[in-house]
Amino acid sequence: MISQLGRYEIVGELGQGAMGVVYKARDPLIDRVVAIKTINLSLAMEEKEEYEGRFYQEAKAAGRLSHPNIVTIYDVGKGDDIAYIAMEFLEGRELRDILNDGQRLSVDEVLAIVMQIALGLAYAHEKGIVHRDIKPSNIMVAHDGHAKITDFGIARMASASVRTQTGMVLGSPKYMSPEQVMGKLTDQRSDIFSLGVMLYEMLTGQAPFMGENVNAIMYQTMNATPAAPGTMNPQVPDMLNFIVAKALAKGLDNRYQNAKDFANDLRACRDTLPRSGVRTDVSKPQPVPSTQLPNAIRAVGREEADADESRPVATMGLSAAFDSSSATMRLAALTGSSEEIEDISRTLKMIRPSMAVINQAAPTAKSPIAATPPAFTQQVSARNTDNATEKDDSWLLILIVFLVLLGLAAIFLLR
Repeated sequence: MISQLGRYEIVGELGQGAMGVVYKARDPLIDRVVAIKTINLSLAMEEKEEYEGRFYQEAKAAGRLSHPNIVTIYDVGKGDDIAYIAMEFLEGRELRDILNDGQRLSVDEVLAIVMQIALGLAYAHEKGIVHRDIKPSNIMVAHDGHAKITDFGIARMASASVRTQTGMVLGSPKYMSPEQVMGKLTDQRSDIFSLGVMLYEMLTGQAPFMGENVNAIMYQTMNATPAAPGTMNPQVPDMLNFIVAKALAKGLDNRYQNAKDFANDLRACRDTLPRSGVRTDVSKPQPVPSTQLPNAIRAVGREEADADESRPVATMGLSAAFDSSSATMRLAALTGSSEEIEDISRTLKMIRPSMAVINQAAPTAKSPIAATPPAFTQQVSARNTDNATEKDDSWLLILIVFLVLLGLAAIFLLR
């Protein structure tokens, strides 16, 4: 193992890829731990110049990307026949390793990861950069479930090498779009197709296009229509089946036209699912019995989503005192007929309120009835009762006087 690469001090080896070795290193200038991905340039002179030039061009472009779901590139350099990229060091694991553990993530967790990747791709596409090699080994998942895309800057070379050095990148053909298979010019929709393939594999445990060799896989990519994920995983809702089908559309015009729309549909689908709230460390393999569907990692944004769910639902600006079943009953008691009140009472399964309860439960300055204090209401009611009694007594006295006068008149006439 080398001990120095440029100014970086090599601490250890993190892994080996098709293009070179990945090291953990330290930048002595700012005392920062970084990941160093190396690219072997031991090629013929003509190939080497083209290869190296393309590497620097794409790596510099990727270095301008700054997004929470894209690994940050710090530096690009060269030493002897090795070119390298210094990038942020992430405490986590490759998504490929997580899937290889034999665990099937919950649908909620799958959507959380893929949605983050789609958002990262949407940002890169807006900057005019297409990844061209989206696959699980190019996705890092941190301990808290935060997902980041890696290998921006070398993806074009990795895809091109499929045609000349197939044995070096056997993993990539499974995730290539039909236009990549045909060697056509690719755009952001090719990344969307590759992400759709990855989404399918995360949901079902197998890739949608399989074969014994690269040619068979490419033929499947061009011609086969995979079964809906829901047929292999009953936890997959119908909405997600449609999302996957659109992402995997072979025709460019039938596919998602941009990654942001893809992310929005994934978010809308995820909002319909229950959240388990279980968090599992992904820093090391988690042996899980095959009879259960584990929560392998915790999805980013879980706390925010749970907080949103606990908030009261918007009611057009009305307070609970007005936007409720009891308010409906109060209004019916004030304005409706007796039959209407009984119907509403049966429908809402509520006891019909008395007028005293209505006056006390619905205070508002805009309503003279509701604004009247209960004590004052009782005084007014008593006063009205006394007035009615006095009026009845006056009419009775008049009637008695009239009958007396009538009797006197009759006696006078009889004489």
